[in-house]
Amino acid sequence: MLISKLYSRFLQQLPAETAHDLAIRSLGSPLAKITPVKQPDSPIELMGIHFPGRVGLAAGFDKNADAISGLNRLGFGFLEVGTVTPKPQTGNPKPRLFRLAKDRAIINRMGFNNKGVDYLVNQVQKSHYSGILGINIGKNKNTDNDKALDDYLICFQKTHFLADYITINISSPNTPNLRALQSKDSLNHLLSGLKQAQFDAQKKSGHYTPLVVKISPDENPEQLKAIAEVLLETRIDGLICTNTTISRPDHLNSAADLINQTGGLSGAPLKTKATETLKSMREHLGTDFPIIAVGGIMNMADARQRFECGADLIQIYSGFVYHGPQLIDDINHGLTQPHGFTTQA
Repeated sequence: MLISKLYSRFLQQLPAETAHDLAIRSLGSPLAKITPVKQPDSPIELMGIHFPGRVGLAAGFDKNADAISGLNRLGFGFLEVGTVTPKPQTGNPKPRLFRLAKDRAIINRMGFNNKGVDYLVNQVQKSHYSGILGINIGKNKNTDNDKALDDYLICFQKTHFLADYITINISSPNTPNLRALQSKDSLNHLLSGLKQAQFDAQKKSGHYTPLVVKISPDENPEQLKAIAEVLLETRIDGLICTNTTISRPDHLNSAADLINQTGGLSGAPLKTKATETLKSMREHLGTDFPIIAVGGIMNMADARQRFECGADLIQIYSGFVYHGPQLIDDINHGLTQPHGFTTQA
């Protein structure tokens, strides 16, 4: 654990994207693959899936499934890779990833940079990963919204047989007009098409791959209600609350040149918006609808709050960047205590 802490401190001294790329290479190296596996012990059945632990890695960290063998050894109960698009794309110009250390936050405008769905499929197959895997899918930047379903269908068809669940990303702020897909009519069209593909795939293979939707924390109450109605009408299997925010809270302490960077804000300042979105969606969707909470979970108390607000599972990203595997250990340990974390709508 000391080595892990020292390595995390070393990464914090590097430019944000350089540090991220080095972490991915390290976790994907042969050395990472021979380290002992930490087994979580907080199982839950959700969406027909047996999750061995309730703490997962959020999408965006391992976009191309380059490091899942190493990540699997850190104590995560499940991993989500991507976002992946049909065709490779370089994303937005650099610099595009900024660390706001004083606020324990990150701003990114990566823009779905990834090597394409075929590369990801090959990486997953080569890894022989046997844990719970979510694959997060999106559309290419140059695909118009009226053709977006085509991109999501391509990704679904190429990944559903490898994934335990598929996440439909319609909420990144870094692909132009992507969030417009959250409007009621657009969302209904998109999800209805994907549900039909899900049904057809199950009929052909006998395997049912749950579909989960990841939403923005920046929607107003009326928009959240409309999204919930579509999720229920189209019989989507689950929800992830939330993606990053384009808002900038007044209490940020970092330098103005960092705060004013364009992109999605994650980490501690996202906590309030992500939690309020979770509460609202739990109220709209009822007690039994599967919800994964993410956004601003930086310690055990944050995790406990999400479970108490109705989350079934949680994911971490920025907290993992700032605190490393220790955060996974802390939450997993909290879940095994006599009182554990309660879950209530």
